[in-house]
Amino acid sequence: MLSGKDNNDLGWDEHRQLVVAKDVVWNSYISSHKEASQFKHLSFAYYDQLTAIYAKDRATGKDAQT
Repeated sequence: MLSGKDNNDLGWDEHRQLVVAKDVVWNSYISSHKEASQFKHLSFAYYDQLTAIYAKDRATGKDAQT
């Protein structure tokens, strides 16, 4: 959500550990990403740790597995 295309108006509140944006931005984003509505007030306690683990590494190419 934060790293996707056209998400410059979404931010991260380090203290509260949640995604922040003006209501108009949230409403616009949710209108095209219905599943994201649950995250408007949801904190992510382990966001920093998970991004450290998963943010850079992505399997690509012929040997990629799921």
